[in-house]
Amino acid sequence: MCDRLLNYKPAAGEGIQNDRSRFNMNGVVQPLLTDLYQITMAYAYWKSGKIDDQSVFDLFFRTNPFHGEFTIFAGLEECLKFLDNFHYSESDIEYLKATLPEGIENEFFEYLGNLTAKDVTLYAIDEGSVAFPRVPLIKVEGPLIIVQLLETTLLTLVNYASLMATNAARYRMVAGKNVKLLEFGLRRAQGPDGGLSASKYSYTGGFDGTSNVLAGKLFNIPVKGTHAHAYITSFTGIDELKTRLLRHKTDGVTGDLLEHAIEHRQSLSQVLDISPEESSEGELAAMVSYAIAFPDGFMALVDTYDVKRSGLLNFCAVALALNDLGYRAIGIRIDSGDLAYLSCFSRQTFAKVADRFKISWFNTLQIVASNDINEETILSLNEQGHKIDCFGIGTHLVTCQRQPALGCVYKLVEINGQARIKLSQDVEKVTMPGNKSAYRLYSADGHALIDLLQKVSEPAPEVGQKVLCRHPFQESKRAYVIPSKVKSLYKVFWTNGQIAQPLPTLEKVREKVQNSLRTLRNDHKRTLNPTPYKVAVSDDLYNFIHDLWLQNAPIGELS
Repeated sequence: MCDRLLNYKPAAGEGIQNDRSRFNMNGVVQPLLTDLYQITMAYAYWKSGKIDDQSVFDLFFRTNPFHGEFTIFAGLEECLKFLDNFHYSESDIEYLKATLPEGIENEFFEYLGNLTAKDVTLYAIDEGSVAFPRVPLIKVEGPLIIVQLLETTLLTLVNYASLMATNAARYRMVAGKNVKLLEFGLRRAQGPDGGLSASKYSYTGGFDGTSNVLAGKLFNIPVKGTHAHAYITSFTGIDELKTRLLRHKTDGVTGDLLEHAIEHRQSLSQVLDISPEESSEGELAAMVSYAIAFPDGFMALVDTYDVKRSGLLNFCAVALALNDLGYRAIGIRIDSGDLAYLSCFSRQTFAKVADRFKISWFNTLQIVASNDINEETILSLNEQGHKIDCFGIGTHLVTCQRQPALGCVYKLVEINGQARIKLSQDVEKVTMPGNKSAYRLYSADGHALIDLLQKVSEPAPEVGQKVLCRHPFQESKRAYVIPSKVKSLYKVFWTNGQIAQPLPTLEKVREKVQNSLRTLRNDHKRTLNPTPYKVAVSDDLYNFIHDLWLQNAPIGELS
């Protein structure tokens, strides 16, 4: 995984920006990362003489995830890198010759060997934008065979990325802007590549950092972490400390950190009404050891044995000892128990210590909470008035447990200038035929009001001009809209064999997510019973869809 990146050596004077489309290319993402039927279809197309047929495919989803009413589009940059690198290697061709059914002509393999994405044009909405059902995230135009071969790979690059970014954005909204969010999910992710994608797209969606060191290196994401319970339990007493001394931060005079901590623990016991005999000596030794290793970054787990009777007492003793030597502790992490109660108790404890020892910064010590947290947990903690400064979230975030798949699909909507429609008894699965434009219309208060799909031949809606917006399948649902602002959603991102737009940094995409969310009304974003955002079609497109539907639907016969 990521072998192209790990083996990459820039030429003299070459940097990331000089070869951005190839740098960070995941080595797993290649033309063979597809379903077999894509290649068998390609051969059947080729055999049928459809090499020059031109097609348009839409990549879209049908339902917003997590019972919400918005989705964050992500994964576009990886799609563009895939197009830039699309080529069947000699070993790919040899593998296909051995794997595909017998009888396939050698000329087809020669055709595949020369195939690139140079004749493909890709339109998309900006990565990081809010998106809605049925509005294509990506439109792909070009020769039928190559555009068909792109299907599975584009879907796998967009589906999880968008689901993950949406999940992260929802966590960000319920946590609030003043609480930090850290992604701790690598060990629970669906394999190493899923772990890397989770780290990248949780950051895109609004998380502040990750525990995943490789993701930090690859994507320049802040990396955060403390220690595990194993570190605390690896010590059984203070006699195990091999090192007790620490130099003062400013004057360089060496002090005995353990001695300072024991003295402070004795005085703290009266302030906090906790007997030192109740607390764990092994825990104290572990914290002293960790503080000596990281005096400027001391954050400790306090729930290994008992937060109230041991963990907080030992942490505060070590934090005061560090203060004696010119250092400031960072805070604590609580990984079990009643997080609302324990966070409030911890904050009260820090306030008592700050007041008793006249150390004001003790009031600002961070409280980090983990322990299998999900959206509902945070909402409940909010109602209970928690004092948590940062959530570390793993399993529910990276596995998207509430909904493990977004369900993007990739459908043929036009071939050789002729619209195509897929019919179904399930109206939700009927496709929107033809090559389409998409616009976002805004209300007078500046919020996004409705997304409108039109035929590409139609003129764009205009500000201040009345537009008839229709539900694509329900005749009676229609409304006039007079937009205060009109935004065209699609840009050309790939054409003539190259990326056509400057690719934003991950930080810029992250900013885009929050800016785009701010354009939605709060009732569209709320967790409970959000208001559905409207997606409509123009009157011309509505009539076109239904005419084509009638033309293609078989006529039954009663007897």
